[in-house]
Amino acid sequence: MIRFGSLFYLLRLGPRRLLGLVRHLPSFLKLFWRLFKDPRVGFKAKLLALSVFGYLILPADLLPDLLPALGHVDDILLLFLGAKGFIALCPREVVQEHVKLIAEGR
Repeated sequence: MIRFGSLFYLLRLGPRRLLGLVRHLPSFLKLFWRLFKDPRVGFKAKLLALSVFGYLILPADLLPDLLPALGHVDDILLLFLGAKGFIALCPREVVQEHVKLIAEGR
C-alpha cells in the first residue's frame, strides 16, 4: 500500500529543500553504506535495506513506469520510506557516530 502522506511530505518540501536533499545525497549514501557494514546494526535493518534495494533493481513495479512521472512515484516513495525505516531500525548512537565521522571527513 502506498502511503500518500509521505509523498505529500516530499512535495511540500519545496524545490529549495529538495535540491538540498539531492546535494547531500552522497553523504546519505555513505551513511547508509557505513551503517549496513557496521556489525552493531541489527539483521532487521539490513534485511529492510536489502529488500528495498532488491525491489528497485527488479523489473516488477507497483505502478508501471510507462505512466509519465507517476510510474516513478512508487519507486521514489519506497526509497524514501525504506531509508527512513532503515535509519529508524539502527541504534541511535551508531547513526550519530557515523554522521559525526562523515561530517569530519573520515
